[in-house]
Amino acid sequence: MTSKPDRVVLIGVAGDSGCGKSTFLRRLTDLFGEELMTVICLDDYHSLDRKQRKEKGVTALDPRANNFDLMYEQIKALKNTQAVDKPIYNHETGEIDPPERVEPNHIIVVEGLHPLYDERVRSLLDFSVYLDISDEVKIAWKIQRDMAERGHRYEDVLASINARRPDFTAYIEPQKAHADIVIQVLPTQLIPDDKERKILRVRMIQRYGIPGMEPTYLFDEGSTINWIPCGRKLTCSYPGIKMYYGPDAYEGNEVSILEVDGQFDNLEEMIYIESHLSNTSSKFYGELTELLLQHRDYPGSNNGTGLFQVLAGLKMRATYNRLMSSETVLATA
Repeated sequence: MTSKPDRVVLIGVAGDSGCGKSTFLRRLTDLFGEELMTVICLDDYHSLDRKQRKEKGVTALDPRANNFDLMYEQIKALKNTQAVDKPIYNHETGEIDPPERVEPNHIIVVEGLHPLYDERVRSLLDFSVYLDISDEVKIAWKIQRDMAERGHRYEDVLASINARRPDFTAYIEPQKAHADIVIQVLPTQLIPDDKERKILRVRMIQRYGIPGMEPTYLFDEGSTINWIPCGRKLTCSYPGIKMYYGPDAYEGNEVSILEVDGQFDNLEEMIYIESHLSNTSSKFYGELTELLLQHRDYPGSNNGTGLFQVLAGLKMRATYNRLMSSETVLATA
């Protein structure tokens, strides 16, 4: 552990299970370094274990299955640079294990289903991202994972998704309105009636008016741009790549939207895309491409998911540096 920080920067990462949070957290660790960053999974604040939830007929998404008072108290204590004894939810047994000591760190990421649900917890966050996977893509991903890796039947996978949907709609999805950035993964529009969901359309929805966050834009800030990148400068097989940028309204907020539909065949050529983006919060020209190339094996590296996760990470780093500007600026990882 590094020396006790004078200030803790709190980042919230929200989204349903299986929406890519773990990959995003790996990208953040690459950016900040393991020593400076501590991740807290909010599942640890389940107040009901698996058996109790079953008895009461509630899911883990239901606020009644979670202890928001304790969550708020402990996250507030950490933000005030105080150590806490955090409970542990054991995913294997479904039980609540004895607590563990968590020391404050320079950056604490709170991730899970509810980081933006409770207004008190939300007010503590310095930056927040919501990962939003559309139903069509979520079903395709879950079927692929649960059937291929876990031997589940198609009907069972679909039933488990449908069983969660009412609570997801009621308690998880509304958090999108509070996020500084939403990364939205949708089916491609480049292939009519696409069923495979291997080609994705990914949008980065950036709120205006967030202190210190200047939204990334394509070509000309505030304009509406539809762009098909040059085929000679960017290798892309069928169905190609299409980009979009423009101002919009989303969940009651003024936003700008950056979109990539399609996938990149050659990540080295990402520098061509990067050269047309402004306000990326990178420290040098080419850093965005370099960060993607560093872990080309991460899921989503060849489409907008990876690109926008890295961009969101760069925005978080800029927020961290702004808040810590009186101290040494964080060195590039």
